Amino acid sequence: RSEASGYTAVAALGQARAPVQVSVILPVHDAEPWLDECLGSVLQQDFEGSMELSIFNDASKDKSMTIIEKWKEKLEGSGILVVIGGHDSPSPRGVGYSKNQAIAQSSGSYLCFLDSDDVMMPQRVRLQHAAAVRHPTSIIGCQVRREPPNSTERYTRWINHLAPDQLLTQVFTSNGPTVIMPTWFCSRAWFSHVGPFDEGGRGVPEDLLFFHEHLRKGGGLVRVDQSLLLYRYHPGAATHSVLETTIWTHRVRFLEEWALPHWATFTIWNAGRQGRRLYRSLTAGSRCKVVAFCDVDENKIKKGFYCYEDSQERPKPRVPVLHFRAAQPPFVICVKLDLTGGAFEDNLRSLHLQEGRDFLHFS
Repeated sequence: RSEASGYTAVAALGQARAPVQVSVILPVHDAEPWLDECLGSVLQQDFEGSMELSIFNDASKDKSMTIIEKWKEKLEGSGILVVIGGHDSPSPRGVGYSKNQAIAQSSGSYLCFLDSDDVMMPQRVRLQHAAAVRHPTSIIGCQVRREPPNSTERYTRWINHLAPDQLLTQVFTSNGPTVIMPTWFCSRAWFSHVGPFDEGGRGVPEDLLFFHEHLRKGGGLVRVDQSLLLYRYHPGAATHSVLETTIWTHRVRFLEEWALPHWATFTIWNAGRQGRRLYRSLTAGSRCKVVAFCDVDENKIKKGFYCYEDSQERPKPRVPVLHFRAAQPPFVICVKLDLTGGAFEDNLRSLHLQEGRDFLHFS
């Protein structure tokens, strides 16, 4: 009986056997509506190597454990080992804690992350394992199919259509990790080098924090360009518990740490609310590097400058507002992609700049 689990788990047995190739990591909290389909997709994998499913039940109060016990027999009958841990405290400890516990009780050389409301395509483990063997210090992702299909259309297009180099250049946008958490696959050795996940619980973006740490440590990003996951959107998803202001703060700090030191000066593209918000969120040292805002709005340009009224400096900073064609790169772009019928993208393309060197997307 382990302190972490709260009830007897198979973890102790799992640690004694020879390591398997792939551990599917599955945190579960009140997942009754989706678990049958999720666990069925583990059974249907066409991977020919050894595989185990490591489940950590985070204080579920529904029939999740009944469903898990039913599938344990089916999965083990087909040669997939099942390790179950968990606790039945009054309240859940959160996704970060559950993933860490599921990893700790597993033994696979590679980790395949799965959310309990998602469904894997049969070739997912096989194709991502092959990519992970080739890229041992990378997070491997894949394309996804969103359910329901018309939910988050812009986000889904972004997930599926980023070019390989954009997996690294677009890590600052509000969309979060360019390789999204429900598709992650990586080696255990690399996870141990970067992790574990933050265990702050509800409201903590544990995937974004891990993603930033992964990049800090020189990790790569690879996407298998096939749709290997049915990615569900619903009001109960854990991602909805994280405040936008929390995400914003982490994004700004990572931009300042990872990108802005390479630039002596830069221009913020968008003299409106989002551009000014970024300017005000920067540290004093980063604000000093902002030489201008740029925009297409004639009214903003006509005013000529933005005055930072809350500044303690005297005189208060007055930052010029220019037409984008008159502004100097590099740019931090605070204009959302895929929202203007292509007008913004056409303007940006007309400047013949290189993403990552001459501009970064922040919105």
